Amino acid sequence: MRIMLQLLQKNKNMKTLKSLCGTSLLMVLFIFSFGCSGKLASYSEEGRDASIFPDYNGVTFPPNIAPANFMIRENADKFRVYIHLQGKDRISINSGKGKVIIPGRKWKKLLQECRGNDLFTEVYAKKNGKWFKYNTIINHVANENIDNYLVYRLIEPGFETWSKMGIYQRCLENYSEKPVMVNDMSDGNCMNCHAFCLNNSNIMMFHMRAQHGGTIIYRNNKLEKVNTKTSSTISAGVYPSWHPGGSIIAFSVNNIVQMFHSAPGRKIDVIDTLSDVVIYDTDTKKISTCNALSTKENLETFPSWSPDGKYLYYCSARAIPLEKYDQVRYDLLKIAFDPVSKQFGSVDTVVSASKKKLSVSFPRVSPDGKYLLFCMSDYGNFSIWHQESDLYMKNLKTGEITKPDINSGQSESYHTWSSSGRWIVFSSRRLDGLFTRPFIAYFDTSGKACKPFILPQKDPSFYNTFIKSYNVPELVTSEIKLNPRILSGLTDDKIIPAAFEK
Repeated sequence: MRIMLQLLQKNKNMKTLKSLCGTSLLMVLFIFSFGCSGKLASYSEEGRDASIFPDYNGVTFPPNIAPANFMIRENADKFRVYIHLQGKDRISINSGKGKVIIPGRKWKKLLQECRGNDLFTEVYAKKNGKWFKYNTIINHVANENIDNYLVYRLIEPGFETWSKMGIYQRCLENYSEKPVMVNDMSDGNCMNCHAFCLNNSNIMMFHMRAQHGGTIIYRNNKLEKVNTKTSSTISAGVYPSWHPGGSIIAFSVNNIVQMFHSAPGRKIDVIDTLSDVVIYDTDTKKISTCNALSTKENLETFPSWSPDGKYLYYCSARAIPLEKYDQVRYDLLKIAFDPVSKQFGSVDTVVSASKKKLSVSFPRVSPDGKYLLFCMSDYGNFSIWHQESDLYMKNLKTGEITKPDINSGQSESYHTWSSSGRWIVFSSRRLDGLFTRPFIAYFDTSGKACKPFILPQKDPSFYNTFIKSYNVPELVTSEIKLNPRILSGLTDDKIIPAAFEK
């Protein structure tokens, strides 16, 4: 080795060096310069955590997640990062400006080896010629995969207008994002409320609004556009939920108004003046309801089926004058349902939030039927505009309601379960109070939700400049075999009118 180093010092011309020693010399020198173990020879302990973004520290990762790239927000000349499973192979990364880009293949291999174990990240910084080490970051890798795809709408966080919007699917195992539908292909209209049956990408729906309006339903490899507005319902279908049988969709039908505030801290309220819950049978093309779901005295909305299909959960509030909007508070109810006769039964109260001057929205039952995840805010039901909105959990066996340790000081709103029930994805404005971002949290078998982390991006500075919000994050197990070209081929003259069945 000493002879090789002397040759390197005497021969500055690379061609001469290669002719003398061959390319193998360069490999040896590379190993020597970084040390045989890959560790720095000497350093001082900084004695604190490094400031990193995103906050991938103390979280639980799925073993099939894309590399969790991050930025080191410290002043230093250069950085070195080691990521490893203790006692096994490590990933070594050098960075001049603090961006840590993790090699995809090495990350994937390391996560597979790390299933069920802790993952260690060591961060070093070189300042004034000396190396310093920050506290080791300890994350965990779960045994259970997360569903492969996340589907969401991207839209500017405005109120009444928009320019470009679309529904997209992101492969969680890498950074691949593909459009399902974009309004460039539909004359700039609005699209919303995509929903799936049991995380199945082959049974889905979403609404097209205004021009080219209708509900797009994809089922049994067939596409159709349906007009769900009838003369006997308040509106076309709004908030949806697929029955696990795959043929029925529960919809709310709503008369929605917006109120804009001049007071600090409040921008907008989205309020129902009328709302009912109906079901649409995709086989018969008929809409029906029952007295309990369509009362004049109450506002019924946000339907959500239990995983066995025997109950429909929904939110209900007393209808009061619009000027008392901040006194509208929704309780969570459920109504029995017979999937064979398609008839509803008795109603039970699940969460009496109004008695505590709180209001429920977005009920979601875990796939095993044991837990109910929902939002609560001070009033109303459109929690995305309520900074105080938090996620709550009810144990459906014991009846205990808890507030999982995944909330922040900003709005937590729409949420979804993975098909296994081990992962939760939810919308949060915790980064800046303005843009809704998707956060992922592991949910263990004891009913505890772990510290959430933001959806990883290839460029860790992505969220600093991206000015669209992620709406309605939904997990699905496989890629949606649809694209804007296919969906834009659904012409308006082929729309199917739904019929109301009394």
